[in-house]
Amino acid sequence: MKVATRVLGIVLAVGSVGCARVAEVRVDGSPGVLPLVAELARTYESTTGNRLLIESGLGSAARVEAVASGRIEIAMASHGVDAAQLASRGLVAHEIAHTAVVFAVNSAVPLRAITSEQVCAVLAGRLEHWQALDVAGGRIVALTRPPDEVDAEVAREGIRCLREITPGASVREIARPDSMASALETTTGAFGVTSMAMVRASEGRIAALQLDGVEPTAENVASGGYPLRRSAYLITRADPPSAVARFLDFIRSAEGARIITASGAVPAARIMRSS
Repeated sequence: MKVATRVLGIVLAVGSVGCARVAEVRVDGSPGVLPLVAELARTYESTTGNRLLIESGLGSAARVEAVASGRIEIAMASHGVDAAQLASRGLVAHEIAHTAVVFAVNSAVPLRAITSEQVCAVLAGRLEHWQALDVAGGRIVALTRPPDEVDAEVAREGIRCLREITPGASVREIARPDSMASALETTTGAFGVTSMAMVRASEGRIAALQLDGVEPTAENVASGGYPLRRSAYLITRADPPSAVARFLDFIRSAEGARIITASGAVPAARIMRSS
């Protein structure tokens, strides 16, 4: 999977061009947010000559502690963000985007739409062969995420029957979002839950499914027409270093919005909020 943990470049310069004094901008946290941040960083690097150090692996509590203690400058997060708790530590969460949470298949599976009821039947083990969904193929390789992970939480919130089932005996639980994407890419007959950003990063090896007649497009996510979506946050100090502030400004720019959209996500400013 191309979006697995990686290091992009070396540093973001502090001060004027040619200044010898530099500061590393270290980024760590949610592997589900990494593909989007990596794309933003890649374009930022190519247009400015500055670069970030990006890795993934720190858990929810560890990433916040790492920013607070100065071990990293930016933590990527997608859930478990408590604004008051962060503020008490001098930190702030910047919501940068929303991306669709999708049910998806290995692209060799000729299925492109599914209903909520069918999702529940597959994950409960009641539908085990692709022919039951009127498509060619053998056995369905059903994959799911741990129940306390964000993709699973979003899916349960949006699909009532998922709250009422127990995963079938043959359903395999995948701990990390990048591991789920890798399994979908490489496993014949695979079906699972992932994000649209992971689908885009797969370069055609994963196919997202229409859910209950609604495509997981950026427009449908922005309008609320597509019901399953997750947020992408960057956690920084409330008074971030200038190198971090410049990267945040880039993300909020028109070019940043273009990259977010091209990555299968929606800039946070475009999301319609319920009154």
